[in-house]
Amino acid sequence: MTGRSGISTFEGETMPHLSTEQFRCGDNLAYLLYGNKEAVAIDGVAWEEILGFLDKHGLSLTYVTNTHGHFDHTAGNEPLLRHSQALYLDHDEFPDGGAIEIEGEAIKVYRTPGHTEDSVCFHTAGALITGDTLFNGTVGNCFSGDQRAFFRSIKRLMALPGDTLIYAGHDYVRDSVALAEQLEPNNPAIERFRQTYDPGHVYSTLAEELQVNPYLRFNEPAIIALLKEHDLPRATEEERWLSLMSIE
Repeated sequence: MTGRSGISTFEGETMPHLSTEQFRCGDNLAYLLYGNKEAVAIDGVAWEEILGFLDKHGLSLTYVTNTHGHFDHTAGNEPLLRHSQALYLDHDEFPDGGAIEIEGEAIKVYRTPGHTEDSVCFHTAGALITGDTLFNGTVGNCFSGDQRAFFRSIKRLMALPGDTLIYAGHDYVRDSVALAEQLEPNNPAIERFRQTYDPGHVYSTLAEELQVNPYLRFNEPAIIALLKEHDLPRATEEERWLSLMSIE
Protein backbone atom coordinates (compact mmCIF):
# COMPACT_ATOMS: atom_id res chain seq x y z
CA MET A 1 0.00 0.00 0.00
CA THR A 2 1.06 3.61 -0.58
CA GLY A 3 0.85 6.18 2.19
CA ARG A 4 0.56 9.95 1.87
CA SER A 5 4.24 10.12 0.94
CA GLY A 6 3.65 8.02 -2.18
CA ILE A 7 6.51 5.72 -1.19
CA SER A 8 5.94 2.04 -0.58
CA THR A 9 7.90 -1.16 -0.29
CA PHE A 10 7.81 -3.13 -3.54
CA GLU A 11 8.00 -6.87 -3.01
CA GLY A 12 6.71 -8.27 -6.29
CA GLU A 13 8.81 -9.47 -9.18
CA THR A 14 6.56 -8.28 -12.02
CA MET A 15 7.51 -4.82 -13.24
CA PRO A 16 4.66 -2.39 -13.99
CA HIS A 17 3.23 -1.48 -17.38
CA LEU A 18 3.75 2.27 -17.45
CA SER A 19 4.80 4.33 -20.45
CA THR A 20 7.91 6.53 -20.64
CA GLU A 21 8.09 9.93 -22.36
CA GLN A 22 11.35 11.82 -22.80
CA PHE A 23 11.69 15.62 -22.98
CA ARG A 24 14.81 17.59 -23.93
CA CYS A 25 16.09 20.81 -22.33
CA GLY A 26 19.48 21.53 -23.89
CA ASP A 27 21.44 18.35 -23.25
CA ASN A 28 19.32 17.55 -20.19
CA LEU A 29 16.72 14.81 -20.55
CA ALA A 30 13.54 14.90 -18.46
CA TYR A 31 10.94 12.16 -18.09
CA LEU A 32 7.31 11.33 -17.45
CA LEU A 33 6.26 7.85 -16.39
CA TYR A 34 2.52 7.55 -16.88
CA GLY A 35 -0.48 5.28 -17.02
CA ASN A 36 -4.00 5.96 -18.23
CA LYS A 37 -4.67 8.92 -15.93
CA GLU A 38 -1.68 9.59 -13.66
CA ALA A 39 1.95 10.56 -14.21
CA VAL A 40 5.22 10.99 -12.34
CA ALA A 41 7.75 13.64 -13.44
CA ILE A 42 11.41 12.78 -12.95
CA ASP A 43 14.04 15.51 -13.38
CA GLY A 44 11.36 17.66 -14.98
CA VAL A 45 13.48 20.57 -16.18
CA ALA A 46 11.53 20.70 -19.47
CA TRP A 47 8.51 21.64 -17.38
CA GLU A 48 6.57 23.60 -20.01
CA GLU A 49 6.72 20.70 -22.48
CA ILE A 50 5.74 18.29 -19.71
CA LEU A 51 2.71 20.36 -18.77
CA GLY A 52 1.70 20.52 -22.43
CA PHE A 53 1.98 16.75 -22.77
CA LEU A 54 -0.12 16.23 -19.64
CA ASP A 55 -2.82 18.56 -20.92
CA LYS A 56 -2.85 17.04 -24.41
CA HIS A 57 -3.23 13.50 -23.06
CA GLY A 58 -5.60 14.27 -20.20
CA LEU A 59 -3.11 13.14 -17.55
CA SER A 60 -2.88 14.26 -13.94
CA LEU A 61 0.59 14.87 -12.52
CA THR A 62 0.60 12.92 -9.26
CA TYR A 63 4.24 13.15 -8.14
CA VAL A 64 7.39 15.14 -8.87
CA THR A 65 10.80 13.69 -7.99
CA ASN A 66 14.45 13.53 -9.07
CA THR A 67 17.35 11.19 -9.68
CA HIS A 68 19.62 13.45 -7.56
CA GLY A 69 19.77 16.97 -6.20
CA HIS A 70 21.82 18.87 -8.81
CA PHE A 71 20.03 22.01 -9.96
CA ASP A 72 20.11 21.07 -13.64
CA HIS A 73 17.78 18.20 -12.66
CA THR A 74 15.63 19.90 -10.01
CA ALA A 75 14.99 23.27 -11.69
CA GLY A 76 11.58 22.17 -12.98
CA ASN A 77 10.23 21.06 -9.61
CA GLU A 78 8.80 24.37 -8.48
CA PRO A 79 6.90 25.28 -11.68
CA LEU A 80 5.57 21.73 -12.05
CA LEU A 81 4.25 21.79 -8.50
CA ARG A 82 2.88 25.30 -8.91
CA HIS A 83 0.93 24.38 -12.05
CA SER A 84 -0.45 21.07 -10.79
CA GLN A 85 -1.77 19.31 -7.71
CA ALA A 86 1.26 17.02 -7.59
CA LEU A 87 3.10 16.05 -4.44
CA TYR A 88 6.86 16.38 -4.21
CA LEU A 89 8.74 13.20 -3.27
CA ASP A 90 12.23 13.82 -1.92
CA HIS A 91 14.52 11.40 -3.78
CA ASP A 92 16.88 11.34 -0.81
CA GLU A 93 14.16 9.79 1.37
CA PHE A 94 13.46 6.78 -0.86
CA PRO A 95 14.28 3.45 0.78
CA ASP A 96 16.41 1.21 -1.41
CA GLY A 97 14.05 -1.24 -3.12
CA GLY A 98 11.05 0.92 -2.35
CA ALA A 99 8.64 2.17 -4.98
CA ILE A 100 6.38 4.95 -6.14
CA GLU A 101 2.91 3.70 -7.00
CA ILE A 102 0.45 5.13 -9.51
CA GLU A 103 -2.68 3.41 -10.76
CA GLY A 104 -1.68 0.34 -8.78
CA GLU A 105 1.61 0.05 -10.66
CA ALA A 106 5.04 0.32 -9.06
CA ILE A 107 8.08 2.33 -10.09
CA LYS A 108 10.93 0.60 -8.29
CA VAL A 109 13.70 2.71 -6.76
CA TYR A 110 17.38 1.74 -6.55
CA ARG A 111 19.76 3.81 -4.48
CA THR A 112 22.89 4.19 -6.63
CA PRO A 113 25.47 6.37 -4.85
CA GLY A 114 28.51 7.36 -6.85
CA HIS A 115 27.87 10.39 -9.05
CA THR A 116 26.40 11.90 -5.88
CA GLU A 117 25.67 10.33 -2.53
CA ASP A 118 21.93 10.86 -3.07
CA SER A 119 21.67 9.37 -6.59
CA VAL A 120 18.79 7.01 -7.34
CA CYS A 121 17.50 5.19 -10.43
CA PHE A 122 13.89 4.39 -11.29
CA HIS A 123 12.88 1.08 -12.93
CA THR A 124 9.57 0.40 -14.60
CA ALA A 125 8.30 -1.68 -17.52
CA GLY A 126 11.78 -2.50 -18.74
CA ALA A 127 12.87 1.17 -18.67
CA LEU A 128 15.55 2.45 -16.30
CA ILE A 129 15.76 6.19 -15.57
CA THR A 130 19.42 6.54 -14.59
CA GLY A 131 20.02 10.26 -14.09
CA ASP A 132 23.77 10.91 -14.08
CA THR A 133 24.74 7.45 -12.81
CA LEU A 134 24.78 5.69 -16.21
CA PHE A 135 24.76 7.56 -19.50
CA ASN A 136 24.35 6.12 -22.98
CA GLY A 137 27.93 5.11 -23.72
CA THR A 138 29.58 6.31 -20.52
CA VAL A 139 29.04 6.96 -16.81
CA GLY A 140 28.79 10.11 -14.72
CA ASN A 141 31.54 11.92 -12.91
CA CYS A 142 32.13 10.72 -9.37
CA PHE A 143 31.35 13.95 -7.52
CA SER A 144 30.73 12.00 -4.31
CA GLY A 145 34.38 10.94 -4.25
CA ASP A 146 33.35 7.37 -3.42
CA GLN A 147 34.51 5.40 -6.45
CA ARG A 148 33.95 2.06 -4.75
CA ALA A 149 30.30 2.86 -4.04
CA PHE A 150 29.97 3.97 -7.66
CA PHE A 151 31.40 0.63 -8.80
CA ARG A 152 28.87 -1.26 -6.68
CA SER A 153 26.05 0.84 -8.15
CA ILE A 154 27.18 0.16 -11.71
CA LYS A 155 27.53 -3.56 -11.01
CA ARG A 156 23.99 -3.59 -9.68
CA LEU A 157 22.63 -2.01 -12.86
CA MET A 158 24.70 -4.35 -15.04
CA ALA A 159 22.83 -7.30 -13.51
CA LEU A 160 19.48 -6.16 -14.96
CA PRO A 161 18.07 -7.85 -18.09
CA GLY A 162 19.86 -7.02 -21.34
CA ASP A 163 16.72 -5.60 -22.95
CA THR A 164 16.36 -2.96 -20.21
CA LEU A 165 16.11 0.48 -21.85
CA ILE A 166 18.60 2.99 -20.46
CA TYR A 167 17.18 6.52 -20.24
CA ALA A 168 19.89 8.85 -18.96
CA GLY A 169 19.88 12.35 -17.50
CA HIS A 170 21.86 13.93 -20.37
CA ASP A 171 22.54 13.38 -24.05
CA TYR A 172 26.31 12.94 -24.15
CA VAL A 173 26.25 10.28 -26.87
CA ARG A 174 28.56 11.94 -29.41
CA ASP A 175 31.29 12.57 -26.84
CA SER A 176 30.74 9.15 -25.27
CA VAL A 177 31.18 7.37 -28.59
CA ALA A 178 34.34 9.36 -29.35
CA LEU A 179 35.86 8.35 -26.01
CA ALA A 180 34.80 4.72 -26.43
CA GLU A 181 36.52 4.63 -29.83
CA GLN A 182 39.65 6.16 -28.34
CA LEU A 183 39.79 3.52 -25.61
CA GLU A 184 38.73 0.56 -27.76
CA PRO A 185 39.36 1.46 -31.44
CA ASN A 186 38.84 -2.08 -32.76
CA ASN A 187 35.35 -2.53 -31.33
CA PRO A 188 32.89 -2.71 -34.29
CA ALA A 189 29.87 -2.34 -32.00
CA ILE A 190 30.76 1.30 -31.37
CA GLU A 191 30.09 2.34 -34.98
CA ARG A 192 26.77 0.46 -34.94
CA PHE A 193 25.90 2.32 -31.76
CA ARG A 194 26.70 5.65 -33.44
CA GLN A 195 24.53 4.82 -36.44
CA THR A 196 21.46 4.12 -34.32
CA TYR A 197 21.76 7.32 -32.27
CA ASP A 198 18.65 9.52 -32.54
CA PRO A 199 18.81 12.90 -30.75
CA GLY A 200 15.00 12.97 -30.80
CA HIS A 201 14.80 9.82 -28.66
CA VAL A 202 17.97 9.10 -26.73
CA TYR A 203 18.23 5.63 -25.27
CA SER A 204 20.11 2.35 -25.48
CA THR A 205 19.61 -1.15 -24.19
CA LEU A 206 21.74 -2.53 -21.39
CA ALA A 207 22.97 -5.18 -23.83
CA GLU A 208 24.25 -2.41 -26.12
CA GLU A 209 25.92 -0.69 -23.18
CA LEU A 210 27.74 -3.91 -22.34
CA GLN A 211 29.03 -3.96 -25.94
CA VAL A 212 30.24 -0.35 -26.19
CA ASN A 213 30.43 1.42 -22.81
CA PRO A 214 34.06 1.07 -21.66
CA TYR A 215 33.09 1.56 -18.02
CA LEU A 216 30.91 -1.56 -18.20
CA ARG A 217 33.55 -3.53 -20.14
CA PHE A 218 36.20 -3.83 -17.44
CA ASN A 219 36.34 -7.61 -17.90
CA GLU A 220 36.91 -7.48 -21.66
CA PRO A 221 40.40 -8.50 -22.93
CA ALA A 222 40.80 -5.27 -24.93
CA ILE A 223 40.12 -3.12 -21.87
CA ILE A 224 42.42 -5.21 -19.68
CA ALA A 225 45.12 -4.84 -22.34
CA LEU A 226 44.57 -1.07 -22.31
CA LEU A 227 45.07 -0.98 -18.54
CA LYS A 228 48.23 -3.05 -18.91
CA GLU A 229 49.50 -0.60 -21.52
CA HIS A 230 48.98 2.22 -19.02
CA ASP A 231 50.56 0.13 -16.24
CA LEU A 232 47.41 0.45 -14.13
CA PRO A 233 46.11 -1.99 -11.48
CA ARG A 234 43.89 -4.66 -13.05
CA ALA A 235 43.89 -7.78 -10.88
CA THR A 236 40.25 -7.50 -9.78
CA GLU A 237 37.05 -6.06 -11.22
CA GLU A 238 37.14 -3.21 -8.74
CA GLU A 239 40.77 -2.42 -9.56
CA ARG A 240 39.95 -2.38 -13.26
CA TRP A 241 36.99 -0.05 -12.65
CA LEU A 242 39.11 2.32 -10.54
CA SER A 243 41.84 2.29 -13.15
CA LEU A 244 39.42 3.03 -15.99
CA MET A 245 37.96 5.93 -14.04
CA SER A 246 41.48 7.35 -13.59
CA ILE A 247 42.30 7.52 -17.32
CA GLU A 248 42.11 11.07 -18.60
